Amino acid sequence: MSPALELRGVTRVFGAGETAFTALSGASLGVDVGELVAIMGPSGSGKSTLLALAGGLDVPTSGSVLVAGTDLSQLSRDERSKLRRSSIGYVFQELNLLSSLTAAENVAMPLELDGTRASRARRIAIAALGEVGIGSKAGSFPDELSGGERQRVAIARALVGERSLLLADEPTGALDSVNGEEVMRILRNACDEGASGVIVTHDAQLAAWADRVVFIRDGVITDTTRPPAGPESLIAVDGSP
Repeated sequence: MSPALELRGVTRVFGAGETAFTALSGASLGVDVGELVAIMGPSGSGKSTLLALAGGLDVPTSGSVLVAGTDLSQLSRDERSKLRRSSIGYVFQELNLLSSLTAAENVAMPLELDGTRASRARRIAIAALGEVGIGSKAGSFPDELSGGERQRVAIARALVGERSLLLADEPTGALDSVNGEEVMRILRNACDEGASGVIVTHDAQLAAWADRVVFIRDGVITDTTRPPAGPESLIAVDGSP
């Protein structure tokens, strides 16, 4: 079975000549099916660039990005867009929810763009919201939801349908510790049920929910390790159920 995600010697350079900036240099990383990987590093280290390349939102200057064995560089822009809609879920740091759409409509939108009938897309969206614990908020608009609820809508939208790879950029950055732990629990459960995930986070405690933690500095992957303590130990420490 092919890895869910594979980066092979990926380099991304922005600009040219004297203004050229190497955001990522020779990065190689594999993520297995069902695995959750956390990416950590200081600001400006290349974490978000790596995530954008992994999701096909950007293309590398050199090297290859493969999703479920498919080399993204061999696809046209339209083909990459189709692959993202069908196979890759992306939780943006800014969430990017549409304020004029309800929670259910935000979640259903990717399905409708891919040709799913509106009635069926809505049923799937409501079920996805239920899975992240906010099924009762399906008819609410983003400005009627708390920060934690909006984050769950974004995760439901990323997971809806047959998407098998979840990419999240600081998914708990604007949340308190309790909501942050709950978001990580949702992501962990999704991977335990067969999805694969890559999250960028600055919080070492939250990274402990991952199977592996990859460290990046100045665009170079410097180390990878397994968290010394799993989520169960964190639950015991903070008293969460």
